[in-house]
Amino acid sequence: MTVSPAGSYTSDEMMTVAAARRLRSGSCFVGIGLPSVAANLARRTHAPDLVLIYESGTVGAKPSRPPLSIGDGELAETADAVVSVPEIFNYWLQPGRIDVGFLGAAQIDRFGNINTTVIGPYEDPGVRLPGAGGAPEIAASCREVTVIVRQSPRAFVDRVDFVTSVGFGSGPGDRERLGLRGSGPRTVITDLGVLEPDPATCELVLTHLHPGVTLEAARAATGWELAAASGLRETEPPTAQELAALRGLTGERQ
Repeated sequence: MTVSPAGSYTSDEMMTVAAARRLRSGSCFVGIGLPSVAANLARRTHAPDLVLIYESGTVGAKPSRPPLSIGDGELAETADAVVSVPEIFNYWLQPGRIDVGFLGAAQIDRFGNINTTVIGPYEDPGVRLPGAGGAPEIAASCREVTVIVRQSPRAFVDRVDFVTSVGFGSGPGDRERLGLRGSGPRTVITDLGVLEPDPATCELVLTHLHPGVTLEAARAATGWELAAASGLRETEPPTAQELAALRGLTGERQ
């Protein structure tokens, strides 16, 4: 975590605010960790009607702090409804009834494929990660997917070591060939900027740089030859209101 050049917010705070801004009213299937913080920030600021859905079966959860896991009791206590896990997946997720899936990643590649399973060969990995959970179904069936992950050569790789959740596979047409209902990852937000898929190639392209970040720094943190959009823009810095809401949520000092 680094502090912005102005010293008023951290790179993680910029990333979280940028991710929250991408969410609007509708339904959002939320992963634990950074996705949950950003989704709850959106609900506390510009998207109060955003319906947060967690894998444990809570619909319309309104936690006062980031949940520790999908089994955190506050999710059920603050939810509009609690349904069974099979209902969440079979009725809500798989038929495409959820607008946005919000995921994290240990690795992500140029085509938005996500790895949360192993680093290295599956049979003899260097690191065994937490695994899939509901992420493969979220990536397959939500109408669109947003990913939030810190950008580094270890996380942004040319090809993931293991495809836990499919983005665009090997390129155009793979999602359709696999019969995946959703449109795939539409936005990847990092601590350096924002990436979006090229409409023709499906390869992730840098569309925004956060304040104080250079294109050279973003490329150095990426394990492939990162392309930049012709209209590359700078992200608007967090407002005082956004930072106050975020720090109130996470318990950070004002």
